[in-house]
Amino acid sequence: MSEREPFFTDEHEMFRGLVRQFVERELRPYVQEWEEAEVFPREVFRKAGEQGLLGLNYAQEYGGSALDYWYTVIWVEELVRSRCAGVNMGLMVQSDMATPILHDLGSEEIKREFLAPAIRGEKVAALGVTEPGCGSDVVSIRTTAVKDGGDYVINGSKTFITNGTQCDFVTLICKTDPDAGHGGVSVVVLPSDVKGFSVGKKLKKLGNKASDTAELHFDDCRIPQRYLVGEEGQGFYYLMHNFQGERLVAALAGTAAAQLMLDDAVEYGRSRRAFGRPILKFQVWQHTFAQLLTEVEASRRLCYYAADLFDRKQESVKAISMAKLFAAELANKVADRCLQFHGGYGYMDEYDISRAWRDVRLLSIGGGTSEVMREIIAKMSF
Repeated sequence: MSEREPFFTDEHEMFRGLVRQFVERELRPYVQEWEEAEVFPREVFRKAGEQGLLGLNYAQEYGGSALDYWYTVIWVEELVRSRCAGVNMGLMVQSDMATPILHDLGSEEIKREFLAPAIRGEKVAALGVTEPGCGSDVVSIRTTAVKDGGDYVINGSKTFITNGTQCDFVTLICKTDPDAGHGGVSVVVLPSDVKGFSVGKKLKKLGNKASDTAELHFDDCRIPQRYLVGEEGQGFYYLMHNFQGERLVAALAGTAAAQLMLDDAVEYGRSRRAFGRPILKFQVWQHTFAQLLTEVEASRRLCYYAADLFDRKQESVKAISMAKLFAAELANKVADRCLQFHGGYGYMDEYDISRAWRDVRLLSIGGGTSEVMREIIAKMSF
């Protein structure tokens, strides 16, 4: 949009310029290389940390910037300009998925040992929730943490873990009381250098190829009980709160990706000619894009409404669930139409829409499927 959004100040827009420069300098030129390697280098975390991009909302005493949530909105929107959801995913796991629980509920020791170096980009973080036998059904996880003296002994496995092959620690969701249902789930921090930790394999994926995604195994991993985050048995409730931030950044990323795909398609359509005129001049595509642009703007309004509630610490679960559902489904719709608009070239890897089409498919699955979002919305509506 050309006009200034009411949520953004001059300082916000200056920050937007800083993030855009970072993306164009440090990410965009290397995307194809990282896609082929199916991982991006740890150095990227350090560079993001040096720019202060990994702790925007965190306390300054741990290296954060103590800024409002609209800086995170900008961070997510500008990251999308890398046109590589894999690297964006890895960075957002670090900044907005694996570390918020540590900042909000971790002990001083946890914050110094894990959060602060993660904000600096010196330690890479992963979030361990999904298991081979369960995803959205968190209560059914089977990874256990059993007390033994002053330690927890961890056994189990996780899958689909972003940053899994190179993480220095995992914010791990586990069962401390397998018989207590929701009340038996806890959160611990597990360093990846403990005995018994192993990476099963790096997983091959349809999209998001530049992010490393792995299976993790825990075989009698022993960690001190002081690595417990918050209170024992409250992990399910902590995770449900943490999911709101994860789902909101997914919604914001989906909306920004949809806008960028449309922008790229329009530019392509001005120069690509068929039957003697630019293909953008055909009414069928003008009407298609007019409809999609309207829906993207509606998605942006819904995302910003949810972000405003989240920033003001108001009840936002329903709004975030709606935003995530709408933006994820829309991003997939836009990707499909824009690829079709490119014709045969859209099917070629040399065009960004080919990768975008693969990448956005994850949005309606990760962080809570569209079906789960509908269930949450229904429960809160009827």
